[in-house]
Amino acid sequence: MVIGTVLVACGAESGQDTAQKQIGGAAPADLSTCADDAVPAATTYGDGFPSDWPFPSNTVVHHVEDRGADGTIVSAISTTSFSAILEFLNRDAVDAGFKIEDGETEDHDAEAEWKGDGFHGRWTIRESATCAGETVIQVLSTAD
Repeated sequence: MVIGTVLVACGAESGQDTAQKQIGGAAPADLSTCADDAVPAATTYGDGFPSDWPFPSNTVVHHVEDRGADGTIVSAISTTSFSAILEFLNRDAVDAGFKIEDGETEDHDAEAEWKGDGFHGRWTIRESATCAGETVIQVLSTAD
């Protein structure tokens, strides 16, 4: 099942423009939050998000948005490099049972459809446009 998501990954677009297109036209949390300013969100993200979803170390989940039937969006910022987070999601998240269904990687952003543990969704990562050396992580999840 494909989530009603269209992703346009173009270097000429701002991170906010890309985010608006990838999550059904409505922008998720502020993508300009830096790690030093991030206030941790609750440690559980609701019934629409897998409780065992792994996040890389040095990551702060700062926003959780329940969009009902459209899923739950969890936004985070990490001081871990973009390339290390990409490796983590392709290895550690897959090892945790979240199989990649399809994806695309570019120089400064990547995204993939995933499925596992009774959920499906999409993760996106991008180098932060406002926080040097930091990486924005967003995970959209819907229960099967």
